[in-house]
Amino acid sequence: MEQLASLNTRKKKSATRLTKNSKIIKTIIAAIQEKKGEHIVSLDLRKIPEAVADFFIICEAGNQPQIKAIADNIEGRVSEICEENPYHHEGKQKLQWVLIDYVNVVVHVMLSENRKFYRLEEMWSDASAEHTD
Repeated sequence: MEQLASLNTRKKKSATRLTKNSKIIKTIIAAIQEKKGEHIVSLDLRKIPEAVADFFIICEAGNQPQIKAIADNIEGRVSEICEENPYHHEGKQKLQWVLIDYVNVVVHVMLSENRKFYRLEEMWSDASAEHTD
């Protein structure tokens, strides 16, 4: 739950408006797929005034080593391809739910049971969702 709380402590950067075809979003999704992340959903939050980011990308992993592999691959690929580093990340110690914050895009890599429990897609049900699998 601390992952959600950390989002409230910073402001969304509005200088660069992203689209679902933005390079960083495509890079993140490809990085997740490279490490066999499952049930990938991109939530477009741009029409929700109280949203903390333009996009949430949510995926799940079957175990903790896979969460680490996905999170590390996302950070590595985004750094390499987009030349961006995360503003913040949470959860790399416990590896139950890793949050990677790129300000306008926030990535959630979760164990299946945590995803079912927190139901982020339902919490942000006003957002348009795009499933990638």
